[in-house]
Amino acid sequence: MLDMMTAMPLAAMAEEAKDYVNGLDTLWVLLGAMLVFWMQPGFALVEAGMTRAKNTANILMKNFCDFMCGSVLYWIIGFSIMYGADQGLLGWSGFGFIGEDSNIPAECTFIFQTVFCATAATIVSGAMAERTKFSMYFVYSMLISAFVYPIEGHWSWGGGWLSEMGFHDFAGSTVVHLCGGALALAGAIVLGPRIGKYGKDGKSRAIPGHNLALCALGVFCLWVGWFGFNPCSTVAATGYDNAVSMAHVFVTTNMAACTGGIAALIYTWIFDGKPSLSMVCNGVLAGLVGITAGCDCVSIGAAAIIGFVVSIVMCLSVAFIDKVCKIDDPVGAVSVHGVGGILGTILTGVFCDSAIDGVECTVGVQTLGAVVVALFAFAVGMVIFLGIKYTHGLRCDRIIEEEGLDIYEHGETCYN
Repeated sequence: MLDMMTAMPLAAMAEEAKDYVNGLDTLWVLLGAMLVFWMQPGFALVEAGMTRAKNTANILMKNFCDFMCGSVLYWIIGFSIMYGADQGLLGWSGFGFIGEDSNIPAECTFIFQTVFCATAATIVSGAMAERTKFSMYFVYSMLISAFVYPIEGHWSWGGGWLSEMGFHDFAGSTVVHLCGGALALAGAIVLGPRIGKYGKDGKSRAIPGHNLALCALGVFCLWVGWFGFNPCSTVAATGYDNAVSMAHVFVTTNMAACTGGIAALIYTWIFDGKPSLSMVCNGVLAGLVGITAGCDCVSIGAAAIIGFVVSIVMCLSVAFIDKVCKIDDPVGAVSVHGVGGILGTILTGVFCDSAIDGVECTVGVQTLGAVVVALFAFAVGMVIFLGIKYTHGLRCDRIIEEEGLDIYEHGETCYN
């Protein structure tokens, strides 16, 4: 029970805010926060299913830590950097700042943005799976949530310079996914490939995941979560215009996911001889990532094209990164989130229709925004990962990698 010293200020604030805080809008955004949180188990299942059983507990633990530590640090410092008063390249309104009431309470906005922050941090986990020291994962995950994501997020969503130029990223193709993908690329480069991934002749060797059923279930969880990620980013549910926008975003989001999956199915069937479940899973995710920037302002047909194109490019990117660049990304995070994020953001400029939601954006500004965020996240990621590598060490010992991180790092396994 609140004491009188606490209750009185809260009551006064509630009285002042009651004229413009909307209950239905609040419920809509809180529902979105719950759905986006549901993406955390989705990512955990995808990553666990696409990697080996001996590292499952480690992967699940990392996904827990992304959200637990990220939530605390985003509250202490991250939200203020992202949404505080503009100071140039970042915002700041003091420690523990959670904003002000609008059509929804400040705490509603804060929790909605918190789950987005956790999503950006957890993307990195998959690309660096099976060979990273847990203690050092803990360190860089906290740095991403407290500084990297909030700084670039301020540029687009916090009233920073990109938003002033007309950059449009409705729900995070660039702010969330491209940022995470660029960080994942930096981490995978610094960390190096898993033992046995490349032979003496330099050819890539497949290291199959232990359970594609977990992977597929994870993708379904993410697909459901995306219906909070995108539609609930309207942050309003009342009135005709919002109702139309919510419905439109639902349809475009789903359409891109479907055509993304179909594209990967066709691609693997033609070039590999058989339709690949793992690639279809990544195709669905690539379509979802690609549509996230422009789901509010492109037509249903354009959404179908975006999902299909992004998925095809993702398939090409997976092969290029693995076989040409010799970068080991166990789950395809760089291609799905990085390549999908940058391409989807640019295609938003190509297909944006101001008649749909009143949004106007250009290919030039969209490209600039995506490239700048990618370069920033990659550069900062390289500094973080190289700093860890040459101080404490980023990669686990050879015997730990060979026998599995579960036993050595956590003293328990998911399978007996």
